[in-house]
Amino acid sequence: MNFIKKMPLFFVFGLLLVVACTQDDDGPIDIYNASDVFGGEGFFLSAELDSGSLIHLVDDTLYIHLDSIWSFSNCALKSINLDTVWRDTALELEPIIQYQTKKEDCASPMFRPDTILKVLFDRNSLKGISQIEIYNDVDSLLDTILVRHGSFSLDTFKVYIDSLFDSIKTLPLRTKGSPSFLKVLDSLTPRVYYWRPMKSVCKFTMDKCDKMVPDTLFPRSWSLADTALVPLRQKCADSTLFYCKSAGWENDSNALGDVQERLDTLWHTHLYYVEKIPECGAVNVVPNRFSISAYGTKREMIAVRELYTPDASESFCGPSTQKDMFWFDLNYNRMVPDTISMDSLRGVWEKATVATSVNPNKRK
Repeated sequence: MNFIKKMPLFFVFGLLLVVACTQDDDGPIDIYNASDVFGGEGFFLSAELDSGSLIHLVDDTLYIHLDSIWSFSNCALKSINLDTVWRDTALELEPIIQYQTKKEDCASPMFRPDTILKVLFDRNSLKGISQIEIYNDVDSLLDTILVRHGSFSLDTFKVYIDSLFDSIKTLPLRTKGSPSFLKVLDSLTPRVYYWRPMKSVCKFTMDKCDKMVPDTLFPRSWSLADTALVPLRQKCADSTLFYCKSAGWENDSNALGDVQERLDTLWHTHLYYVEKIPECGAVNVVPNRFSISAYGTKREMIAVRELYTPDASESFCGPSTQKDMFWFDLNYNRMVPDTISMDSLRGVWEKATVATSVNPNKRK
């Protein structure tokens, strides 16, 4: 005992550590025997329903993504059963996780794994069902998908765009019939450009004119960040006479007048694709199912779109702000967002002037 008291304290701790870790066979201590087998019902934390389509038809394959599955590990996952309950117009899904440990080691253990279930329902089994819901083991609703019973049709339209669409004074203006293109004036921005007159003298006179008139050479484009120098030139009042060659003018940048203002207005316009569709119908806005050619006047615009027509038995079509009219914003290449009042847009469309002209190059 006296010997231990005289030993350094760190040596005592080291000796105790060696004694505590020494066994007949070195290695980790098992928390349960190799013959023990555990099994039961697990759970999952999240789930998503998807069919890969904007509109899920009753015949489409449904994909169920389960994430963060608790089943000890991926090696212990025994099965996933899908319980179904029909409640009014909704089909409720509840995946049941079954696990059972094995005596063999798990080669690549993965904790909280995820998986995707592929489900295809019979059309008759979903008769009268308008939505599918998925719940977890504590009856919490995790996701919902609408079920549609109608059909799709793919059509191509050609709509002639009159030159009137180039004029601001004619707005709002739309083409005749449905589908149609609607152009509206959103807003305007007043702008002021600055310029200074600059003396310009003709060095090579062509014709002698009895009477001269101003022929100020304003620039074709203006800059808000710069003051333009504008040559003050003249020409013959008689249009049959030619006063000076273009190369004959000489500008004097030292002879400048006072700064002048040129008022201008920037017009902000919007172009929409508008189509009357069946109530609860929808346009499938996905690649290869919806496309519109580039905008241009005095020619035809080509629209290709896939329309969903609901079945007469459908009693629910989900939240919809567009109801019986489909609106597509061609300025931003997107469907009109819910933040914009559809009633206001419909009012503009109804009051807009209708361009009744047809393609003059089209054979009758």
